[in-house]
Amino acid sequence: MFSANAGPMMLIGFAGVGFSHGIVGSNFELLAWIFLMLLSMVFLPYYLKAKISTIPQFLKIRFGNRSYNFLVIYSLISILVVWLGSALYAGGLLISGVFDCSLFTAIIIIAFVATSFTAIGGLKAVVRTGIFQSIIIIISSIVLTFLGFQKIGSIDALVGQTPESYWKLFLPASHPEYSWVSIVLGYPVVAIYYWCADQTIVQKMLAAKNLKEGQYGALFIGTLKIIMPIIFILPGVMCYVLFKDSAQPDTAYITMIKRLMPHGLLGLSIAALIAALIDTVSSSLNAFCTVFTLDVVPQFTPLNQKQQIKMGKWITIVAAIAGVGIAMLFSYSGKNFFELSQGLVSILSPPLAVVFLAGIIWKRVNSISVETVLYGGGLLCLLLGTCHVLNYPYKGYWPHFLLLSFYIFIALSVAIVVLTLITKPPVVQVQPSLLETKHQVADSTKPIWLMWLGLAVIIVLIYLLFN
Repeated sequence: MFSANAGPMMLIGFAGVGFSHGIVGSNFELLAWIFLMLLSMVFLPYYLKAKISTIPQFLKIRFGNRSYNFLVIYSLISILVVWLGSALYAGGLLISGVFDCSLFTAIIIIAFVATSFTAIGGLKAVVRTGIFQSIIIIISSIVLTFLGFQKIGSIDALVGQTPESYWKLFLPASHPEYSWVSIVLGYPVVAIYYWCADQTIVQKMLAAKNLKEGQYGALFIGTLKIIMPIIFILPGVMCYVLFKDSAQPDTAYITMIKRLMPHGLLGLSIAALIAALIDTVSSSLNAFCTVFTLDVVPQFTPLNQKQQIKMGKWITIVAAIAGVGIAMLFSYSGKNFFELSQGLVSILSPPLAVVFLAGIIWKRVNSISVETVLYGGGLLCLLLGTCHVLNYPYKGYWPHFLLLSFYIFIALSVAIVVLTLITKPPVVQVQPSLLETKHQVADSTKPIWLMWLGLAVIIVLIYLLFN
């Protein structure tokens, strides 16, 4: 779970927000512990008690086939835009920054290599090295942070050459982008979906031997989140001090690597970054191909294994071409990579966050209200996400993406409550409620609650120190 979360897209994005705004981006890591705790102490016991093995299975059993079909469609769009498009764009930024070629050429190179791996079945070879790549990336970031401090001279020099706001975790409510209001209201919407209801994350928890092992794993990830700002965001702040006249937010991390890394480690770091990006793009292509071939096509025509493989290769190529187009569209958005990638995730999250919360908390929720929120809310989010990326009708028209996510979440929450109350309750209830799984947590995890409390104290102290 940690290696999947600590990748090159995070490096480029977090270094960029560090360069332009300071440590405020740390909120996306430091606040994650709350939702990792919810995952381990609330959602995971519920999932295990309900005997589900995948997130789509939860929707299918709880609310029927139409909800499941929505998740299939939404997953395809999410994979194509949020993962594939963003990964290709990040890869383009990396390759063009390192080798001084055009962004379009760099995106084409990444797409071609990743598509070749996926189409010929070489993805497994890349996936096996994923953890190794992440370790190299993390070590490189630690070394880069050390070299940055060495170049600047001292912490006092670092703080003295940056605006005071760069060292505040919570910025004033009047701040146009990352105000404390947008963080407090909007981040939970994204985090509930990402940490508690996203198949990529939850499947790793469900793969644990038992509930206790999964809970300790989530606690460990929450603890590791404390060091992430130091090795991922701080290099961006250092780049502002050292190279603010020649760097941009999206090139902050690449600039630091090229200017400070010794040659041997420079080559290893760049190779690991490129390999990890190809891994991400290949995984996205493979996920899109798998979902489309196994979940969409069979609903229209049955395929044998040979036909599935042949169609899968064509779907991979089509998805890669679409991903290149989306990545190039991102380049014309006028937004930095962090704002773009986080904005897309934030705006697409509310429908599923609302449905999963309602689905485990309230047994009265029925398929009619859920389908209305999923399809209606999903369409609304796709339209708003498109307008957000294209700056339509003009840049600055929409509120910050976190606030927009919160507003959509509230509207959809009201909708699901009203629709549930005015329609008939489910005839057959096949899932336990959250209260019915409460004893499973209470009986076996008191030591883990104390550990979460200890982590909470540390996080609170960090917020007191930087506010």
